[in-house]
Amino acid sequence: MSIIQEFKEFAIKGNAIDMAVGIIVGAAFGKIIASMVADVIMPPIGVLVGGVDFTKLAVTLKEAAGDAPAVTLNYGKFIQSMVDFTIIAFLIFIMVKLINSLKKKEAVAPEVAPEPSKEELLLTEIRDLLKAKN
Repeated sequence: MSIIQEFKEFAIKGNAIDMAVGIIVGAAFGKIIASMVADVIMPPIGVLVGGVDFTKLAVTLKEAAGDAPAVTLNYGKFIQSMVDFTIIAFLIFIMVKLINSLKKKEAVAPEVAPEPSKEELLLTEIRDLLKAKN
């Protein structure tokens, strides 16, 4: 089996395609969440804490000297990343919970044939009696 043929089998398998779709959707979802956090959630939080932009919070460890830039400890970016992670994790948890509840509903509701009506039962009896006479 040639390498090209092996690669073709690997790439065409359902798992590889599902994984690729998941990665693409995940990347798009990440951009949506990042925008929601940066543009919708953090501005009101910044106003509540006195107009602070968390991403700009830093401690200067060494001042800039000549061409060398200042050395800073950017703890605000870390806080922002933690908020992003918490929101993303919570939304994924909600989505997984929703999907699992939908799967449970599908599994719990097996298709059961409805009970025959009184007329159908009577007709079945008549049919069986006529067959027995013949």
